[in-house]
Amino acid sequence: MAINTEVLVVGAGPGGYVAALKLGKLGKKTLLVEKDRLGGVCLNSGCIPSKALIHFAGQLHKVRKAKAQGLEAPDLRLNWPKVVDWKNTMVAGLNRGIATLAKGNNVSVLSGTARLTGAHEASVAAPGGTETVAFESAIVVTGSKPIPIPGFAFDGAGVISSTEALDLREIPARLMVIGGGVIGLELGTVFAKLGSQVTVVEFLPQILSGLEPSLVAPVARNLQRLGMEVMVNSKARGFEKGAGGLLVTVETPAGNRSLEVDKILLSVGRIPNSKDLGIEDIGISCDAKGHILVNDRFQTKVPNIYAVGDVVGPPYLAHKASREAVLAALCIAGRPQQPRGAIPAAVFTDPEIAAVGETETEARNRGAEVMVGRFPFAALGKAQAIRETEGFVKIVADKNTHKVLGGAIVGPSAADIIGELCLAVKAGVRVDDLAATVHPHPTLGEAIQEAAEACLGEALHILTPSAS
Repeated sequence: MAINTEVLVVGAGPGGYVAALKLGKLGKKTLLVEKDRLGGVCLNSGCIPSKALIHFAGQLHKVRKAKAQGLEAPDLRLNWPKVVDWKNTMVAGLNRGIATLAKGNNVSVLSGTARLTGAHEASVAAPGGTETVAFESAIVVTGSKPIPIPGFAFDGAGVISSTEALDLREIPARLMVIGGGVIGLELGTVFAKLGSQVTVVEFLPQILSGLEPSLVAPVARNLQRLGMEVMVNSKARGFEKGAGGLLVTVETPAGNRSLEVDKILLSVGRIPNSKDLGIEDIGISCDAKGHILVNDRFQTKVPNIYAVGDVVGPPYLAHKASREAVLAALCIAGRPQQPRGAIPAAVFTDPEIAAVGETETEARNRGAEVMVGRFPFAALGKAQAIRETEGFVKIVADKNTHKVLGGAIVGPSAADIIGELCLAVKAGVRVDDLAATVHPHPTLGEAIQEAAEACLGEALHILTPSAS
């Protein structure tokens, strides 16, 4: 007998479970199907566990640097397996939390692998056998997975993805990171702080490609301080297993180099999980990279079947997936359509980087007259007090209307304080209002107010206001 539901949600990551919860709140009978664990990659082997280890490594690093400030810990010891166990326990608790939320919102959960067999039907290979599901609408939220490259097939031992890196029981003495993007640099920084000798190989001329060079510069400087070697314009050609580890051949502008390492973390990008879903058989189209094609309401070519998140295209961000999931749920429930809005970027390197809206270059390229304000954390009391003075806040506003067009932060807790600029961009807030908003003192958020004042040429705590 078929399981009947109003909405089938395939995938329980930050897009899928959010879609299911929203549909439940909107009164829709919803079935959530997940082949692995609730929360998807983000919760189980991505965003949350990585940030836990980033935080822990950061704490350890700060303690080790604090002798000049009077903190001496000669007996400080690291029990890494215990740290990993703590991380796993924390993640398991969040798994249970999603299950509780699903139950509380009348969302049914089925463990298994779903395949669409028609516009209103799917089969689910579940532990107890294959189930047939009949639905009125469906949302495909199957996410993405790491890309392998020639000569570096994932084996879970020598060549690992971020998933295995987060569960290593031993800290590698020598780690090569292939790919100087977000994931590679976040995890590379973790292991550098834990004592690994880390080498980063990046094919492009700049690490964190796509971000403004001025935002990347403080991160690059700190990687150097951590003892990390970063090779740009370079390509990992292959490796051999030797008695002392893995011997990797790297093509660099200065010629080929051979480096011996213990682990290779491959983080060159991700591809959508759109295969083996049955979508092609029912008329759903994908682009050349495998992203499911959708319209501005997230409908596929089969209009009662929606798709959101990584599987429809970059940026591959959990908060983008969650927002799109809510919008798809609203459409299914017949509620008014909403704009997706600007999607902020957050990079949890040291220092962190966060950005939202238009960059200065993007705004100028479309012909806008802009005013730009920049305020360094080195001039902020709170940043000095916590010994986190690298970086700055930058705000871009329209010179005629004074509306905030975009903003970027590189510095301490950048991802936490970018929210104010996200709201400013969404609501069309004038930079004058940001400057006139009283911020509590001393806080890192004051840097936003100071940057807004600099935008207007009225900065008080820097001698030369960064206005243009």
